[in-house]
Amino acid sequence: MNKHPTSLLTGTSSDSLRDRTIVLAVTGSIGAVRTVELARKLIRHGASVKAVMSEAAQGIIHPDALHYATGQPVITRITGAVEHVEYCGEDGVADLLLVAPCTANTIGKMAAGIDDTPPTTFATTALGCSVPVMLVPAMHGSMYNHPGVLENIRKLKQRGVHILDPVLAEKTAKIATNEHIVLEVERVLGSGSMKGKKVVITGGGTVERIDPVRVLTNRASGRTGMALALETYRRGADVTLVLPVLQGIHSTGIIEMKAESAEDMTRCVLDEIEKGCDLFISSAAVSDYTVEPRDDKIKSGQDMITLNLRPTRKMLQAVRDAYPGLDMIGFKAEAHMSRDEMLACARDLMDRYGLVMVVANDVGTGGMGTENNTVYLMEASGMVTGPVTGDKQGIAGSILDKYLEVCG
Repeated sequence: MNKHPTSLLTGTSSDSLRDRTIVLAVTGSIGAVRTVELARKLIRHGASVKAVMSEAAQGIIHPDALHYATGQPVITRITGAVEHVEYCGEDGVADLLLVAPCTANTIGKMAAGIDDTPPTTFATTALGCSVPVMLVPAMHGSMYNHPGVLENIRKLKQRGVHILDPVLAEKTAKIATNEHIVLEVERVLGSGSMKGKKVVITGGGTVERIDPVRVLTNRASGRTGMALALETYRRGADVTLVLPVLQGIHSTGIIEMKAESAEDMTRCVLDEIEKGCDLFISSAAVSDYTVEPRDDKIKSGQDMITLNLRPTRKMLQAVRDAYPGLDMIGFKAEAHMSRDEMLACARDLMDRYGLVMVVANDVGTGGMGTENNTVYLMEASGMVTGPVTGDKQGIAGSILDKYLEVCG
């Protein structure tokens, strides 16, 4: 028998949801039009997706669309096969019941234990035997703000249901983005290896102001910092990401803090660590030198301009001085060095600041500002792992795997 074309997509983005079965329950919100691509995104991360639809949802999107998206027939009514028990009952095959979009009507029914639609029957069954449940509300803003709806959401949270906040815009509580939903699913179904840990991460290239127009900076894109923030969050950590340009991932539950200059970033990091921190990852390319900024724009057309540079405060030293026992991971970027020379520089950085790990790489031929990289992971013991090559998300996973192996 030929495989459904959807099978060709499985795991093409990552294996983060490999061997996981997700029941995607769709209710009667216009946000249902987003579920075809949502199902595909889950599958691209390795999941098997089984769709369940209410009658109202079928008036918005045809079951054939979700059959196409998932590669599996859609459940539109409960039959003698007792599908809700097969998937969400005792010994059921589902790892998660994802209700997306979830209407005010469905939220109320779930809170009251009413099951008169396929999605609510699945929900009652899942909540009765501790299958994880995640709701993604979507409705008009006035409905979402109804005290009864908000109270029902609170009730469900108290029962352990994961609720993704909607995007509030244009007087509407819109369904969360598919990227946000997938990330939260990865967190719920992930290893939880960093659950309860607070992690502060820096990323990007700092910016030193010369005048109101010009700056000194570098080619760092911030991709590594973002990848590390996403990966630590998937593993259950509470994450603060400090970087010069906000990336718009705040809706994922990762706190983003903007800090442009080296001094701004150092101050911000110290402030965030003071609130509680178990691990500091310094992946930003922090300026070594800065200049006294001018209030007026330097006039163009001059033959020569002299800038007097002075060293910036060393962030790792400032953090180590303030927090002697904090786990810190540093990054060492060199250019056109031999492996041994680069690792010697990494060893020096580790010893100078008491780091638990250093990520070293040669940016002379790539890595800075690119999608992919090649790095070496040096432990405090002197053990070196590498070269580790791949996209920055994969490298972030390798860094955290090694950290947990050494310090977990």
